[in-house]
Amino acid sequence: MPQFDKNDRTSCISHSIAILLVPFLFVLGLVLAYLGLFTLKVEIHTLGIVGFIFVVFAFFVKHNANYSVCYMKNSFSKMEEDLQSALRANALTIMGKTKSTLHVKDFIAEYYKDIRNDDFARVASSVFPMMGILGTFIAIALSMPDFSVQDLGSLDREISLLLSGIGTAFYASIYGIMLSLIWTYFEKRGMAKVDNQIYDLETLYGKRVWKHSELIKHEHMQSELKDQQIVQTLKETFNMDFIKELNEQYLKNFTTIINDTTNSFTKLTVHMQEASSELRETLENVQTRKESVIAVQAMEKNIAGFNENAKKFTKVYALL
Repeated sequence: MPQFDKNDRTSCISHSIAILLVPFLFVLGLVLAYLGLFTLKVEIHTLGIVGFIFVVFAFFVKHNANYSVCYMKNSFSKMEEDLQSALRANALTIMGKTKSTLHVKDFIAEYYKDIRNDDFARVASSVFPMMGILGTFIAIALSMPDFSVQDLGSLDREISLLLSGIGTAFYASIYGIMLSLIWTYFEKRGMAKVDNQIYDLETLYGKRVWKHSELIKHEHMQSELKDQQIVQTLKETFNMDFIKELNEQYLKNFTTIINDTTNSFTKLTVHMQEASSELRETLENVQTRKESVIAVQAMEKNIAGFNENAKKFTKVYALL
């Protein structure tokens, strides 16, 4: 946020006085009427309500555009120096031209973002009429007479007091509407001054700032250039000679793999045949060995039977 010295703040008092002059004269007129210097009837509660609305309006004045533009004028030289530094800091060179990507309007909005409260400035024009209407109803409620009287003369007096209170109560609504009109007028006037300053700066530094359309055009050009480079790289990489050489190398490798696979299957077939022959011989040998074992067992059985018969014959011969 820009800094201001006492001289700057003193010079801006005239802007606040211009905004507060008519509202102050209205309050002063009501005070004089209450004191009897004017032929207007003003109740003390109406004067208090209007005075309170004036105090709230005085608090809002520092957020009015016509008051804030004074600070902007006092810091214009410093702001312009900072703007030039920011333009140099955001410089971008495109096709031999150097400009800034910083927009003047965005820089000014950021530079003066804390000079006033925009929320107060937006709601002010509707706050004061609402306060005036509220003050009117409060004044009517405070001036409401007692209608419990019995005689007709007293009732007429009470009705006269009510009508008199209602008449003075509407001063608050009138005052609120008037403050809204004054606020809107000075707000529009201040914003017009700000817009003129921004326009002058944009005109002055417009040639040093890249336009949005120029940046978009540059992005498209960069994108097209990248696409062309990619296409050219692909053409250089995948040319016909390279593809032909790649196909020949692929066929050569494929033929080598097929031959190696055929030789492997041939060797595997031979090995399987040899293994089958060896297995057949082994089975025949086993069968032969099995028949030999059976023959030996039969011979052993016959020999055992012969020995048994020989023993019997010996016993019989011994008995003879």
